[in-house]
Amino acid sequence: MQIQTNVSLLPFNTFRINVNAKYFVEVKSIVELQEVLASDICKENKIFVLGGGSNLLLTKDFDGLVIRLGIKGITVCEQDGEVFVEGGAAEVWNDFVSYCVEKEFAGLENLTLIPGTVGAAPVQNIGAYGVEIKDTFHSLLAVEIKTGMLKSFSLAECNFEYRDSVFKSALKNQYIIVSVVFKLQKNAELKLTYGAIQDELKNRGIVNPTIKDVSEVVASIRVAKLPDPSTIGNSGSFFKNPVISKDAFQQLILAFPEMVNFALPNGNYKLAAGWLIEQCGWKGKQIGNAGTWKNQALVLVNCGGASGQEIFDFSSLIIQSVKEKFGVILEREVNIL
Repeated sequence: MQIQTNVSLLPFNTFRINVNAKYFVEVKSIVELQEVLASDICKENKIFVLGGGSNLLLTKDFDGLVIRLGIKGITVCEQDGEVFVEGGAAEVWNDFVSYCVEKEFAGLENLTLIPGTVGAAPVQNIGAYGVEIKDTFHSLLAVEIKTGMLKSFSLAECNFEYRDSVFKSALKNQYIIVSVVFKLQKNAELKLTYGAIQDELKNRGIVNPTIKDVSEVVASIRVAKLPDPSTIGNSGSFFKNPVISKDAFQQLILAFPEMVNFALPNGNYKLAAGWLIEQCGWKGKQIGNAGTWKNQALVLVNCGGASGQEIFDFSSLIIQSVKEKFGVILEREVNIL
C-alpha cells in the first residue's frame, strides 16, 4: 500500500472524465484502510472514497486524498432456508449478482447488470424493475473515518428511501462501507410485475421462469436500452424519477394524459424521468461533447472528450427544460465531485 501523488482518475470513472487527484491510494483490507485513515496525509486533507466510479461525475481535479476500495471476497451462511451472502465492498456488483444467481439464491436477479460495486449499492439504495437493495438487505460493516473503528449497521439504521440512505444524509462522509450482507431465499419468490420483464418472458415463451431466466431477461432489457461504459462514457441513469403529490399529479395528468406514472403506497406518484426528458426533445440530442443516449433519454453520455463541467451544464439545460414544460424539478442521481 502506497499513497501516490498527482494521479489521473480517468481509469476509475465510467464517464471517462480525465481529472487528477492530489493523493491516491488503493486499500485491499480493513487494516490497510484503518492505516490510511490514521495517516497524516489523510488527517490533513479532505478525502473521497471511490468504488467502481459508475455513479460519479468528476467536474474538476480533487485537491485531497482519493481512497479506492479494493476489499473483496464472498462468503455464504445458510440458516433455515434463508441464505446470508456477504460481499466485500470492492466486489463488482454484477459479478456478485451472477454468483447468487448461479447458486440459485433468489432476491437480486432483478438487479442484474447495474454498474458499480457491492459497497456502493446500499449508499444509493440501488434499484430496478420493482426491486431495491432494501428488500434483501440484512446488514453492513463500515469503518468510521474519524476514529477508524468498525461499526455494524442494521436495516433500520440505514434509513433506506428511494435512491437514498443515511449514508447520503445524516452520516454522509462519516463512514466507509467495507462489506454488505444480503438475506436471500433458496425458494425463489420472483418479482415479475414490471411490464418489460413480463413482455420479454412472453416473447421467449417462458411460462414458469427460474431465477436465471429473470436475470437473463433483465440483462437483455438493459443491454438494449443502455450504452456500454467501455465504449461510451456514461453513469447509467443520470436523474432520479421525480415523486410528486397527488394534487400535482392530478393537474399534470389532465394536461398530459399519456404521462408515464406509478402510484405509490403513500398516495404520491412517481414519474418516469426518461419520459419527461424525451417529451422535451432531448433523446439522442448532443451539444458539444455531451449528449443523451439514443435509446434512453435518462442516460447522459460523454460523446468523446467531454469535461465533467460540460456534462453538468448539459444536465442543467435538461432540468430547466423539464421544469418549464411540466413544472417538475429533476434531481441528479449521480454524485457530483
